[in-house]
Amino acid sequence: MQRFLLTMILGLSLISTFAQKTYLHCGQLIDVKQLQVLKEKTIVIEGNKIIDILDGYAKAGANDKTIDLKSSTVMPGLMDMHVHIEGDPSPSHYLDEFTMNTSDYAFSSIPIAQTTLMSGFTSVRDLGGSGANISLRKAIQKGTVIGPRLYTAGKAIATTGGHADPTNGYREDLMGDPGPKEGVVNGVEDAYKAVRQRYKEGSDVIKITASGGVLSMAASGENPQFTIEEVKAITSAAKDYGFKVAAHCHGVEAMRRAIIGGVNSIEHGTLMDESIFPLMKQYGTYLVPTIIAGKSASDSAKMPGYYPPVVAKKALEIGPKIQNTFAKAYKAGVKIAFGTDAGVFKHGKNWKEFVYMTEAGMPMIEAIQAATWNAADLMGTQAILGSIEKNKLADIIAVDGDPITNVEVMGKVNFVMKDGVVYKSKL
Repeated sequence: MQRFLLTMILGLSLISTFAQKTYLHCGQLIDVKQLQVLKEKTIVIEGNKIIDILDGYAKAGANDKTIDLKSSTVMPGLMDMHVHIEGDPSPSHYLDEFTMNTSDYAFSSIPIAQTTLMSGFTSVRDLGGSGANISLRKAIQKGTVIGPRLYTAGKAIATTGGHADPTNGYREDLMGDPGPKEGVVNGVEDAYKAVRQRYKEGSDVIKITASGGVLSMAASGENPQFTIEEVKAITSAAKDYGFKVAAHCHGVEAMRRAIIGGVNSIEHGTLMDESIFPLMKQYGTYLVPTIIAGKSASDSAKMPGYYPPVVAKKALEIGPKIQNTFAKAYKAGVKIAFGTDAGVFKHGKNWKEFVYMTEAGMPMIEAIQAATWNAADLMGTQAILGSIEKNKLADIIAVDGDPITNVEVMGKVNFVMKDGVVYKSKL
């Protein structure tokens, strides 16, 4: 028996010793921590982890695999901190809320998840949907569905009548009085209960709608909708359960309350002014700008009948302002994490946010850092994601050409590896 066990142990040891490794020969490799482009490097992957980064094009062993990315630029898998993965935009969106079940949203999200991954986004943060987003995350984790590493808020948390109140725009007899279970809070006790409900349902992050919003059926797109006490209650409960808190926010007073209340990120930040910049720096709050969403909503609002009149008016007023606000925030030294609000525009075009960020004055290498290292910091996952380093998870992508000199190549992803598995390769 002892001889048998010894033989098994030796056999397993040999299998481990000769396990296949993957060698990526990288023409250019972006070091997102040091903000530099390295030439002629080899990344060695075993299982789902990076085990080494070597100078030059190292020769693989007889049982190993080599992937030639010598004509490409290699970087960590991209991370989008603000998506809504359950659907693409449509003029029927408001009717769909009455005709689609949670299971319908789940099925519609499957091709979106694959499109997102193939576009080079190996991790995304879904900030609110029907609840199907939680089931999608589980399916991706099990390998049933191909998609990015998904961190989801489940249902966003709003106040009565606020942005993300699920009954906004309903006729009176259908409105009812949704509460914390449905993601609607009024007061500190409700706030705690709503966070605990998200925990019970399996959310990864908390999303609140601190101000009015553009696409909700409500008059204001900027008014504050939570008290500071309510925000503090949410962030306190979130801390108990290990959640980060993202705050949708357009208006200045709503931002002030959210930042002082302890949220980790301001989403959109459209009307942010000079009074908010030092506050964000003081509290270490990230801005997730979503410039492309503002532009896309404004464009859609110009199409007759695409949005209801109350929504179209807000989209035309608020949408075009995000890029200029981002430029000011960046110059003021506010921390930036990449996010797009995909779902307001068609998924798969997330990369265009890089175009708008660089137009506003952010160097391309810093924009890539915002979509990798900074995003991982915001999510609290820098120990395993966000850069290409030994012992980190092998989330790696490559693009044709040099994105530092031509931002458009971010739309030409030719290689995608997530968790050590190759999902897309030009070979």
